[in-house]
Amino acid sequence: MLIKRDIATKLRENRGVYIHILIGPRQCGKSTLFAALGEGKFQEITFDDFQMRNLAERDPGLFLTQYPPPIIIDEIQYAPNIFPEIKRIIDNLKKDRVLKNQKDEITVLFYLTGSNQILLDTHVKETLVGRASFYHLNTLSVHEIKNAFPNMPLTTILFKGGWPELYTNPALDPVKYLNDYIRNYIEKDIVVSAGIIKKKEFHTVLGMLAARTGNILNHSSLAKDSGVKSVTINEWISVLERTALLYLLPPLETNLNKRLTKAPKIYFLDTGLTTRLQGWMDAKPLLASPQAGALFETLVLSEIVKCITNFGKNWKVSLWRTKDGEEVDFIIDTGKGDILALDAKLSIHGADPVAPPPSLSKTFPHLKHMILVTYDGKKLWLSNNCLQIPITQLTDFLLEFT
Repeated sequence: MLIKRDIATKLRENRGVYIHILIGPRQCGKSTLFAALGEGKFQEITFDDFQMRNLAERDPGLFLTQYPPPIIIDEIQYAPNIFPEIKRIIDNLKKDRVLKNQKDEITVLFYLTGSNQILLDTHVKETLVGRASFYHLNTLSVHEIKNAFPNMPLTTILFKGGWPELYTNPALDPVKYLNDYIRNYIEKDIVVSAGIIKKKEFHTVLGMLAARTGNILNHSSLAKDSGVKSVTINEWISVLERTALLYLLPPLETNLNKRLTKAPKIYFLDTGLTTRLQGWMDAKPLLASPQAGALFETLVLSEIVKCITNFGKNWKVSLWRTKDGEEVDFIIDTGKGDILALDAKLSIHGADPVAPPPSLSKTFPHLKHMILVTYDGKKLWLSNNCLQIPITQLTDFLLEFT
């Protein structure tokens, strides 16, 4: 079964370049999406295949003669020598268009995917700048899962996360699948490319970060509990951020209120990966656990971030937290005058109304209401200044602010 991805519309609309590059974690559906967009007209190559990778590295001209565009190349970062050859092909095509005064629409010839942002930053962007459009894809959003599987329980989504194969192939054991993912991608691919030597310590810190998802980042606490220096932990967090596994939610930047805390919150961008790193073996006990609230908050943050990237929104998301204890989980600035204040509330049957904190209302006088994102329930005004939105409707609600 092919799961419709929200970013597909944006990719189809961009016909102004010859190269589309899709960046995101392994197994999040990048090559499947490109194959669907190519409609069978693109041959598919993966550089996980050592022979293909070796040929492209050794003789990129010969490789692209044997496998000419239109082509999908998966894990492009493993053969950096091919980028100058792709650049040469594109530059020649551009030159021909100018000489022949061609006005026809440009057709995409290269669909390239990459899962390792560290290697991509080193090799790709400097070569293909101005010649390619870059996009980011993460695991499935709640919006995408519910569109494909309307009856999928939200607890299952919390436990499995957004890994497409766990939904298209329900026979897969999510615990084993995610164990393999952690071992084969995070602990090998990322660790090696980032030059991390202390692998055991890295795994320990990874588990601690998962236990702290939805909490204020405290480097000194992590360092004390793990025995790893704060500066090293900071480097590892940066690596996990660049590989789109981790997200640091910054505090709101404003000169109007100096009482705001300056520390970010830390979140994983996939709750399935989070629950596995926390050690959960089954979905049933999740909602009754002490981690339930933070896991649901993580799911809400993930949904917001995926909405922004999938639909190409230039929105800023931040945390509101004062030194006096006032807090709003997410402040979204659409850049067009709309400021949204959202709180994640793990409420099965609805939530109690909440008013915007006084200091937030003072900073944004035109902000009139709070939005409570709930586990279940329906879209409902709980009071004149409080709107309830179930997470299954969150993306559609946010897209009203364009």
